Amino acid sequence: MIESIKTLIDRVVDILFTGNRYMMLLNGLKLTVILSLCSVIIGIVLGTIVAVVKVSHQNRPRNIVLRVLNVIVTVYVQVIRGTPTVVQLLIMNFVVFASSRNPVAVAILCFGINSGAYVSEIMRAGINAVDYGQTEAGRSLGLSYFETMKSIILPQAIKNILPALGNEFIVLLKETSIAGYISIQDLTKAGDLIRFATFEAFIPLITVAVIYLIMVLGLSKLLSMLERRLSKSDNRH
Repeated sequence: MIESIKTLIDRVVDILFTGNRYMMLLNGLKLTVILSLCSVIIGIVLGTIVAVVKVSHQNRPRNIVLRVLNVIVTVYVQVIRGTPTVVQLLIMNFVVFASSRNPVAVAILCFGINSGAYVSEIMRAGINAVDYGQTEAGRSLGLSYFETMKSIILPQAIKNILPALGNEFIVLLKETSIAGYISIQDLTKAGDLIRFATFEAFIPLITVAVIYLIMVLGLSKLLSMLERRLSKSDNRH
């Protein structure tokens, strides 16, 4: 048993540390985190705009501008949610931005647009969960509809959906593993390159899986702590 463990450790050291191959994993991990963070920021901003348009149209259905915008954002959400992310990534890289030499920026934009479609539904649910009396109170204070939305409704909605946004970040973190399709050396691609170099699949791919698992478990733990903290804050009120 001890001999088997020693043999496995020797194989791990040989495969990951010979030629500093572990640096490929570290650099890939760094790029994966950058892709995820930048994409989720774009997704939150875009998703919030889409959600506000949808809710505003719901509350003011006769407004022509809102009706047109609602059609546009509805098509956007349905198309993005109805097609595979990997296909969207390939279209963005090889069709929309075919002349681009920055695949990382293309990937960030693609993942951000994809995330925005899902965040918009989360955000819309959060806005609708805020009592309509809050909107009426804001309007009675002389605030415009959008000032009321920005200053009163959105802060409460975001607080309610923080755990759901955290889950979206976890999903996005794992989803960026397809970035290698457009020659980005993220964490998954780094593991694959080590597999090609060593003709060994088990250790590099299991290592990549373990790294993803550690990140997801860590983020899940932080989300649980955040939920408990929010619950205590609500109970005090």
